[in-house]
Amino acid sequence: MTDAAAIMSSLHITAPCVLPVPLPPSALSITAARAAGCALRRHEPYWIGDGMDTPQVGYFGLFHYCVGDVGDHSRELVCQGTFTEFSEIPSGAFKAASFFIGMSMMLVVSCIGCFSLFFLLSTSTVYKICGWMQAASGVCLVLGCMIYPDGWDSDTVRKMCGEQTDKYSIGACSVRWAYILAIMGILDALILSFLAFVLGNRQDGLMSEELLAESKEGGNA
Repeated sequence: MTDAAAIMSSLHITAPCVLPVPLPPSALSITAARAAGCALRRHEPYWIGDGMDTPQVGYFGLFHYCVGDVGDHSRELVCQGTFTEFSEIPSGAFKAASFFIGMSMMLVVSCIGCFSLFFLLSTSTVYKICGWMQAASGVCLVLGCMIYPDGWDSDTVRKMCGEQTDKYSIGACSVRWAYILAIMGILDALILSFLAFVLGNRQDGLMSEELLAESKEGGNA
């Protein structure tokens, strides 16, 4: 699958998984499943990858990476790293980015739980809670995406991308679709946060109008 095709195939997961609106139970279950798929895709190891002139073939994610032997372009890769083995992540910057991206995903998934709040709280309050959660998710994504390139100077990355690789300089490697998707997710989260606050304030206005109308009716009676 090409990078462009991977991005397009993932967009249908990203958009609905953070939508702060009330949904029927069937749609809610679908949204929850898509939220899980969104989290999994964000953790795939395709943030950066090899290029035409890299000494090794392979690709890196936040904590999982796969590389081949130097000079071996047969695409036989050895994969390492899991989130449970946090100490084995090859860079402190990758660890920090993993934490913030993980927090962002937790906030996204937690938005699903906000659907139940419509039975307990006013619609306006639920919208605003979702708005703050989306804003926090966006901030975490910003921090994760900004910190991640700080780890490109690690020995493991430099072996694959070449000696010219340094912090915020990717050398002979290239940015892959998961990193692009994470950056797009920042705008996604901020737009949805804005819409949630707009809807929340609109609900406040409607409630005020209803209360005013009721008070006038009571006065006329």
